[in-house]
Amino acid sequence: MKIPRRTFLHLAAGGAALSAVSHGAIAQGYPTRTIRLVVPFAPGGAFDAIGRPWADRMKPLLGTVVVENIGGGGSSLGAAAVARAVPDGYTILLGGTQTHVNESLLKARPLYDPVKDLVPIAGAAAYFLGLAVHPSVPAQNLDELIAYAKANPAKLSYGHAGIGTIQHLTGELFKSLAGTPDIAQIPYRGTGPAIADLVAGQIPVGVVGVTGQVLELHRAGKLRVLAVTSPAHLTAAPELPIAAELGFPGLTVTGSIGLLAPAGTSMDIIEQIAQATRTAVAEPGYRQMLLDAGMEAPVNPGPETFRQALAADVALWAPVVRSLGLKLD
Repeated sequence: MKIPRRTFLHLAAGGAALSAVSHGAIAQGYPTRTIRLVVPFAPGGAFDAIGRPWADRMKPLLGTVVVENIGGGGSSLGAAAVARAVPDGYTILLGGTQTHVNESLLKARPLYDPVKDLVPIAGAAAYFLGLAVHPSVPAQNLDELIAYAKANPAKLSYGHAGIGTIQHLTGELFKSLAGTPDIAQIPYRGTGPAIADLVAGQIPVGVVGVTGQVLELHRAGKLRVLAVTSPAHLTAAPELPIAAELGFPGLTVTGSIGLLAPAGTSMDIIEQIAQATRTAVAEPGYRQMLLDAGMEAPVNPGPETFRQALAADVALWAPVVRSLGLKLD
């Protein structure tokens, strides 16, 4: 039966209105249950130091957020679990530079496409790395560490958060710049286990994310941070030398941490989580918590700014990965 044009247009308009109402109703009803935040590393380290305080601050804004640590693959396993999750806003990822660089540059067979399978929500923090040694290592500064490594080939090794992590890439970049190729790399399932072994003397050197825990261990003499990768001195530890002033400007490394959702998640939900994150990031207590931990708050934690930061990170590391010839599979 042929429907008159006027009737067709009326029905079409009604259908569009119904769709808009339904879409709005979904967004207005969100969230109605617990949100799962996947941290793609073992407990401990910079990601955990951000994920749990963020989850706590979401309680009055979004309701209960539970943190689930899924380590392995240098963040790949946890990020892939979120990329495959139902895009309903109830499973989100605490990812960032790590989750994008790993799959974009280091994998011939990536577990997910970080650009197509994950949608940026908001930045939550910027973090830096530290080159640290166990107190038994006879090096008080970076020059002495390099001299010791060259005088004792194959004696030193360094631990990091996992193959393909920014810590791993930074460690290999340091070896290349310092001319110490014999320092072996030892991967862990996150920064937490690497720090534990570094403090215990199981590994002599570590490339770790700077956190409040790392700064406390440094001050207690349980490990010794020889340099940090920040572009300027850390507010929380201005006494620590930065790599650039020690003759390694190429070792200036900043990582982004933020929230991502599975592709297909409603933009209304994305914006709702982004707005809640903006509120948290603007809170003086949150910003001070970041500074005390040797981190910084993002200037603009919105979705587009976070997307641009991640794209810039991949572009920054691409020539480094090529020059080092690193591949994970």
